[in-house]
This record gives sequence, structure tokens and C-alpha cells, in this order.
Amino acid sequence: MAKEQISRKWLDPTDPLNLTVRGHIRAMGFTDFDMQRPVIGVINPWSEINPGHWHFKALGEAVKRGIWAAGGFPLEYPTISMCEVFHNISTLIYRNLMAIDTEEFISSVPVDGVVLLSTCDKDVPAQIMGLATANKPAIIVTGGTRLAGYYEGETVACSTDTQKFSWDYKAGAIGEAEMREVEMNGFFNTCGACGVMGTANSVQSIAEALGMTLPGCASIPAVYAQRLHIAEATGIKIVELVEKDIKPSDILTRPAFENAIRTLMALGASTNLVIHLIAMARRAGVYLTLDDFDRLSRETPFITNVKPSGAYTVEELYRAGGVTAVMKEIAPLLDTSVMTVTGKTMRENLADARVRDRNVIRPLDDPFSTDGGLRIVRGSLAPDGAVIKVSAASPHLTKHTGPAAVLTSRVQEDIDRDLAHITADHVIINRYMGPVGAPGMPEVGPSGLPRHLLRQGVRDMVRITDARMSGTSYGTVVLHVAPEAAVGGPLAVVQDGDMIELDAANGKLNLLVDEREIQRRLAAWQRPAPKYTQGYRALWIDQVTQAPDGCDFKFCCEEDWLLKR
Repeated sequence: MAKEQISRKWLDPTDPLNLTVRGHIRAMGFTDFDMQRPVIGVINPWSEINPGHWHFKALGEAVKRGIWAAGGFPLEYPTISMCEVFHNISTLIYRNLMAIDTEEFISSVPVDGVVLLSTCDKDVPAQIMGLATANKPAIIVTGGTRLAGYYEGETVACSTDTQKFSWDYKAGAIGEAEMREVEMNGFFNTCGACGVMGTANSVQSIAEALGMTLPGCASIPAVYAQRLHIAEATGIKIVELVEKDIKPSDILTRPAFENAIRTLMALGASTNLVIHLIAMARRAGVYLTLDDFDRLSRETPFITNVKPSGAYTVEELYRAGGVTAVMKEIAPLLDTSVMTVTGKTMRENLADARVRDRNVIRPLDDPFSTDGGLRIVRGSLAPDGAVIKVSAASPHLTKHTGPAAVLTSRVQEDIDRDLAHITADHVIINRYMGPVGAPGMPEVGPSGLPRHLLRQGVRDMVRITDARMSGTSYGTVVLHVAPEAAVGGPLAVVQDGDMIELDAANGKLNLLVDEREIQRRLAAWQRPAPKYTQGYRALWIDQVTQAPDGCDFKFCCEEDWLLKR
């Protein structure tokens, strides 16, 4: 049911006290006719340091065309924009800053609804966190995937395939000339998200699975005309949402988040979504735990043959029917009665979806795996839990016991020197890379393989870390170990040669050292000094929660929610 528009309180011409606000809008060339319409904010993080958002000028104009056509008054607003490769520190640090930026814009200015544009790893979660807290009618337009590349007759995509070339280069199998050719001609052909089911395409997929985008939005390639079409349609739809007063709180419910987790599992999507979904859900008043992910993973088949867990790119997934078709396939497992930004239920949105290529999207009763791609592991090395993406791991390593080899540096030359003695059976420990320690949990989880093993053809080993891993990466990497080393988790006191047990299927991760010895080491351990003591990074270190709590700020969390842990 429609209610009085917020913008009327600011723009009502019968109130003389609105003179200043109306006058400032007139100063930009707008008229009384424009100010009579519902005001729609367009949050546009266009940036020249983010190829995932490079096309957002055109996308924003398409959104505004739709808003004007539907009788709304669009006002565009920028926020920060993040691409992992352009920052000298993990961009997870800036997710919370962008969430605050987004929330405060929506809450504090006279907009009746908002359309938010985003593509990349931290941008989509930040926007959902912000819009959930502000709770005005909102729709997301995702930016889409970049097109696939071609190299030596094969379809390739960054960054999954670039990782393979990087390993080969470090092993001496290829030289600088071939690496340069890969850069110039192979992988980086258009703007948009990296073309695999990495974190960027995962968060776009989850935005659709939550019901926060129009159906089909997640998988359309960035440079396709259909991307502009759906942006314009979103501009039209947001005016309807304002009229009907459909808000994020009507959409971001517990069933919607469980739908998103099941979609995550069916896609073999990024481990980073565990952190992001917990943070998004908490902002919406929904309490998710690692156990929810483990339970839903065990109940949801993995059906999508997309890199890094499969053979195809997201562009090819789009041609196969996209995320919408994946959701249609797993619909018996979803709560399709949930409300979405279309003003319709998920069931209605999925009615016309169909799978167009069974090589890419398998039937629910004939999956690639009978359960999802993620496992939660716990034990004496990770009392509060850790995550492993088994769909991207080497099957023979998901149950493994071996001696620890502790990294002291992530510089390749140091790794080659310090780990020159290890074999492929060792377990590499990469610590002090968590939310507080690094700070910001950089995506360094897969690092650590020394050149002498690479030259032997080794491309995977068990690695355990309190860091994250790019969703485009692969390997047997146990991530997000909690508590992290920097706050005194057992990871901090692992020593070279300690035996480590990983049993992903049974959810175990143990330091096979007597408990009394672990406690003796922890009692002698000294917490390292924080890397930053002033500025925003110091605020992050002081306020960030651990990975199982979503790495949000403590001052953004309800106290009761934190006490549940």
C-alpha cells in the first residue's frame, strides 16, 4: 500500500521552509514538474580503477531513462568503487565503508527509493548491507560478466586460467613472452566481472537469488545490449516499488537467505559468500551461522559446470539459461513463495525459465555432485570453524594428514628458500592474514607452493589459513580459520612438523598436538602489535568481527546478535 513519499516533506512547494532544497535542485536545471515526481536515487560507483564498473555511465543512463519513463525523478550519486587488483590492501576493509556510505545516502537524503549499480566482489554485498539497514524501496542492477577470451584455440577466462599460467611461469614451463601474449590477447577483452564463478559473479548471482534484482539480471554479459535493457526495466520497476511501498525488509527474509545459500551451493560459487551472506543477513535481522551453510550444502546438489569448479565460463552459463535456469532446476529445494523486487513471488519469476544446455546445467537428479561445493570444518585448529571449497579441491587431498610447514613470508623467493625441504604431503600454514592480522583477510590463501615442487608438477597441496581465497581460484585450501592467529587462535602456535588432520567430509580440522601443549603454547604467545594505529585502517582493526560473524563492524552489530556466539 502506497504511503506519503519522503521527498514530499522536502520538496512540497506549499512549505516556504523548503525554499533552500527546492532552490538547490532548480540550480541544477530541474523544474517544478520534476519535483512533483517520486525521487529515485541512482547509486553509481562508476570508476576508472574498476573495470567491473567501467560501463556504468551508460548503465546509469539506462536506469534513469526507465525512471523518467515511469514518472519518477532520478538523482544520481557516486560511492567508492572497489576492484581487488587496484588496492595495496584487501578490499574487504572497504566493504564496510561502502556499506556505511550507501546506508547513509539512502537514509539521509530525500529519496523515495533507490537503484544501486554494482558488479564486484565487495560492492554488491556492501550495497545490500546498506540498503537493508536503510530499508527504503531498492533494486540492484548488476554489471555482468566480461566476455570469455580465447588462447591457443581454447576458451579461457581470468582469473582461473591466469592462475594456471602463473604456476607454469613460476615452474619455468613458460617464459615472459608467453605471459605477455596471454595478457595482450587472451584474457582481458572487455569490461565486466572476471568471467568465471568467482566472487564477483557469485555475489551478482546471490543478489538475484535473494530477489533483489529483476529475473535474469545476474548472468547477462556486461557488454550485451540486454544489460542496458534490464537496467531500463529496473528504472521502471523501482517507481512501482515505491508506489506499492515494497521494501528490503519484505524481501530479505530468512527463507530468501536460505534460497541464496542453496543457489550458492548449486553454482559451486565463491567461499567469500559465506562471510558476505552472514554480514548481509545480519543487517537484515537474520541470524545465519556456519552450520546453516554446512547443512544446506549437504542438502543441495552441485549442478553447474562453470569454472573454477567446472569447464565453462559465465558467458556460456548465460547462453545455457543463466542463474535463473539454475534456480528453476533446484526450485523443489527453494522456498519460492518469497517476495521479490518484481512485486511477485520467486515462483512467478521462475515460471518461464528453462535450461538450454545440459552440458552446463545438469538436472537436479543427475548432478555433478550430490551435495554442494562447500564444507565447514572445525576442531582443535579451528574451534570456531573454517571453510573449504571441496568442489575446487583435489579429491585425494580433502582427507589428509601431514606435517605442518609454516610460512613466514608470502614472497616467492622466501617461500622457495624456507620451504625447500618440504614434500607434497606437507600442510602449508599461512597465518596472520585474518581480519585483524593482515588486516582485512587478503586473498592469499592459495599461496605457498615452492618452485621445487612446481617443477615436479605439483599444483596443489593442503593449505590452511585465516585469509580468504579469490573465488576464481582453486585448490585444497582451508580458509577463514577462526579464531584467527592475530587474536590468539590455535593457528598462531602451530610449529613446523606438527601433524595436521583434515577430513572435509566429516567436518574435521585438527592440530594433532596434546591439548595441554596447545594451551602451554597459547599462554606463552604474545599478541602482535596492530599494523595501524590511526585512520580508517585502525578503526577496522579495532571494530571488525571474526569471519564467522561476517567481518562487519562491532558498532554496526546488535549486541544481542554478537552475544549469541
